[in-house]
Amino acid sequence: IRKIDEGGVFAVIEHQHDFSVGEYSAQTAYFMEKMNVKKRQVICQLNNNGVKIQAGAMQWTTGNIEMDTGVTSTKDFFGKFVKSVATGESAVKPTYFGNGFLMLEPTYNHLFIMDVSSWGSGVVLDDGMFLACEQQIQERLNKRNDVATALLSGEGIFNLTLSGNGYCVVESPVPKEE
Repeated sequence: IRKIDEGGVFAVIEHQHDFSVGEYSAQTAYFMEKMNVKKRQVICQLNNNGVKIQAGAMQWTTGNIEMDTGVTSTKDFFGKFVKSVATGESAVKPTYFGNGFLMLEPTYNHLFIMDVSSWGSGVVLDDGMFLACEQQIQERLNKRNDVATALLSGEGIFNLTLSGNGYCVVESPVPKEE
């Protein structure tokens, strides 16, 4: 592996060769290697701080790491569920905190670490791009002004907006340069 990006508590590593190939993934792995497409993962180093991640993205932890769902009541869960339907993101983004390491699931997608504060009032993400952010980053729904255009373009009416001081990791099918 090699480290290809880092910022805040996050580092993106890239596998130079995939040794975890099974009978059901062999064909995909073969063609990905021929096309020089490599698996990438995010590792988070926690030192008495926390990260919020997309539900289902955690692969493993080591150290003294705890997890909290952030759901305080049935009403709170319902509100988060409604937001998830509107944005295409998961209803609950678990927060991991403590001291140690958290590794996220590998992906063939491109992973970008972004300093959220460098985007001024925040960054608006397309559906499904959110992977992780530092615990202090605020999340809110951003409603498009022109509902008709949003519906006709297939982009949806709401998007997730991240703001504050800290870093986030987004997942994209295309490289940062594109």
